[in-house]
Amino acid sequence: MPADQSPYRVNVRDLVHRPGEMREKTLSFAVPEQLGAAAMVVKQGAPLELDLRLEGLHDGILVSADVRTVASGECVRCLDPVTEPLELEFQELFAYSPEDAVDYTVHDDHVDCEPVVRDAVVLALPFQPVCRADCPGLDPETGEKLADQPEREPRDEIDPRWAALEGLLTDDDTPH
Repeated sequence: MPADQSPYRVNVRDLVHRPGEMREKTLSFAVPEQLGAAAMVVKQGAPLELDLRLEGLHDGILVSADVRTVASGECVRCLDPVTEPLELEFQELFAYSPEDAVDYTVHDDHVDCEPVVRDAVVLALPFQPVCRADCPGLDPETGEKLADQPEREPRDEIDPRWAALEGLLTDDDTPH
């Protein structure tokens, strides 16, 4: 998608070089490209809403935003689908000149919020999502979900590395 057609691009012509001027804007659109690449992502086409506050400063445009979207992926324990709403904030200065810019600049009287939104969303995604906090995961032998087998008794298996020592235990020995 050409940069000038990006849904993240915001016209700030009325704020450029006008310190003290401020306006608010809401953007709502479907995410044009997937955000993230791990167990949890914001899929292409997911709804994304940005509540922006744009403020003109002497050296650039200060963009503050509340971001709302939905992340989806799979539980790292049982592989069930997981969907989680994401709500986050960011604040970034878009400088007028590249010499003053740490990361972002105003281009052709526009700011492109896409890299800032992408970074904020990816950092907010859960690293190891679970369907519920007490998810027991999968049975290591059968691969079946342990949550579907509540009556299953765990087996006492001796680690093969310790099997040779098993013969040293007698019935009256108690492990410490």
